[in-house]
Amino acid sequence: MSLLEVQNLSVSFDTDEATVEVLDNVVFQLAKGETLGVVGESGCGKSVTSLAIMGLLPKPAGRVTGGQIIFGGDNLLSYRPEQMRSIRGRKISMIFQEPMTALNPVQRVGRQLMESLQLHRPETSKDEQLKISVELLDRVGIPEPRQRLTEYPHQLSGGMRQRVMIAMALIHVPDILIADEPTTALDVTIQAQILELIAELQRENGMAVIFITHDLAVIAEIADRVVVMYAGRVAEEATALELFAQPLHPYTQGLLDSIPSLVGIPKTQLKTIRGMVPSFANMPSGCRFRNRCERAQQLCATEVPKYFDAKDARSVACHFWQDSVEQVQ
Repeated sequence: MSLLEVQNLSVSFDTDEATVEVLDNVVFQLAKGETLGVVGESGCGKSVTSLAIMGLLPKPAGRVTGGQIIFGGDNLLSYRPEQMRSIRGRKISMIFQEPMTALNPVQRVGRQLMESLQLHRPETSKDEQLKISVELLDRVGIPEPRQRLTEYPHQLSGGMRQRVMIAMALIHVPDILIADEPTTALDVTIQAQILELIAELQRENGMAVIFITHDLAVIAEIADRVVVMYAGRVAEEATALELFAQPLHPYTQGLLDSIPSLVGIPKTQLKTIRGMVPSFANMPSGCRFRNRCERAQQLCATEVPKYFDAKDARSVACHFWQDSVEQVQ
């Protein structure tokens, strides 16, 4: 049974010029204890998907125009704001992409940590809240945690700020943790520590994780299943092993081909995907990837590809996905 189901989720934003569709019928599921990787280039709709799940789309410009988000048997999109506040941070938590902007720069770290406890567990005393906050910072590997509670975000390093965000997200041991680019702008050593910390906490608490990133190397290391997004749509979904062994969508193949490899001819030029992700205000008809796809045909310009159930219960949105299977055979 799925812990979370995103069903045909569509999201639009109002701009000065027009209303643009940012997400178009996004579909995926998340099981208890599973790590789901969501990958794609910048501007593919990954972060907007997470904000929609959290009920944090910027108002009034952003709004859900279709679909459902099922959690605990209920559609979160039908929840009133006060109902979402009881879910957000307690049942579903999020590590935001930029810890320096996500943290309040004029409030001490301790106050920001204790705010969540005051909201969701008002029965705890200030001494208890302080104790829990110190234990959390120590748990996520921050040295001298009691001292850090008295400091402001700008006094912490990037790695420490990210660990504070993780501590805030895990303060209530959520059922689902959404991590939006949690290792961006961190050095490789700190990145490895953050990934190991999330994996360790997941094993201890049995929570499910939605890990949003553009780094396929990270996905290969931590994800059970992968959703590949392109221009607001799901291009492909598969287990991590299947995806890396045999990508079916041309976009997924392009992403994997662009990764530097130790295998092959030295000093050869890296492969790239031609062109850029189209603007949401000027999307191509039919398949949104067709202008960059070497396999595109006339059908791709006239019909939106459906989600085809490929072998082994994986799905792909491409008219000619079977060509990928035939190339391998």
